[in-house]
Amino acid sequence: MTHMTLESEAHAADIEAISQLVATVEHSQQNKDPDEFLGLFHPDAIWTTAHGKVLIGLDAISEFTRKVLPAANWDGKVTYEVTHVLFIRPDVAAVKVRQRYLAPGEESEGAPLYVTSKQTDGRWLLTACQNTAVVAD
Repeated sequence: MTHMTLESEAHAADIEAISQLVATVEHSQQNKDPDEFLGLFHPDAIWTTAHGKVLIGLDAISEFTRKVLPAANWDGKVTYEVTHVLFIRPDVAAVKVRQRYLAPGEESEGAPLYVTSKQTDGRWLLTACQNTAVVAD
């Protein structure tokens, strides 16, 4: 058994909670569920889409998501994998994610950066996010 300090145990629990947040992003995208997706955001969040559209505040993110997500023309096969977590403060973490959209004979990739913040109730929420399309070389 590995000895963990209280701080590393706390980080392990937070990393697990952040990983669960990203898994819920994946689930909401696979199921094209705007309500589940929007429930992951801080009310004052900033979201920048892979195409550079800047959305400030949950109302703007909601309006965009409710229009785009249910009408998405992909078949829902998408994966999100946490590749790195950097704790900026104990309650703020920058999270790099590998995002892959999979379709027969076709695949695209994104490299989102999610700045997440831990709320007083212990939940981690998406707070400032930038989705970046990865262009194949």
